[in-house]
Amino acid sequence: MLYTFLKPIAVALMRLFFRLEARGREHVPREGALLLVSNHVSVLDPPLVGGATPRKLYFLAKEELFSIPIFGRLIHAVNARPVRRDGSDSRALKSTLRLLGEGKAILIFPEGTRGRGDGRLGEGKPGAGMLAVMSGAAVVPVYVSGTDRALPRGATLPRPAKVRVRFGPPLHFKAGRDDRRKEQYREASAEMMRAIGQLREQQG
Repeated sequence: MLYTFLKPIAVALMRLFFRLEARGREHVPREGALLLVSNHVSVLDPPLVGGATPRKLYFLAKEELFSIPIFGRLIHAVNARPVRRDGSDSRALKSTLRLLGEGKAILIFPEGTRGRGDGRLGEGKPGAGMLAVMSGAAVVPVYVSGTDRALPRGATLPRPAKVRVRFGPPLHFKAGRDDRRKEQYREASAEMMRAIGQLREQQG
């Protein structure tokens, strides 16, 4: 309920302060299990991608954030879910697969951490591919630009900057032979990053 109440207000502020622009929203399925896979350069990426997306989103956030008084409860109330960044997190995997099984939409960052903000994309982690293959969810690539200027690494307060979010056509991954699952997860993650890279080129 808090997410539904706050989103219109947040989007209005994003358009005013960041001149938020979204392109390719027609590529986002309006229902069914969905993984949005995006590049990541700023802590502003989750809310701004969420604001540009026509669906209610769930987010994965590092579990340390949930231990911050008040803030941790707030981000949980707006659909963030904890994940450990050091190694595999079976609890987060099961929770995410359960949400996808319920037809929810989830935003993840295949690179696993924020990039350097120089426009170059990192390597996709196999965990993103695992989620896509195991769930069978539609996978929509996303490229967000401008958030590194709106709130650079190390900055504490955001500044006015143009932010663009571009969505690409959905990708689909199916499970293959059991003896090459790990390879398939890596291939799926690599394909996601290639699609995000294509969106970067279109963004100019």
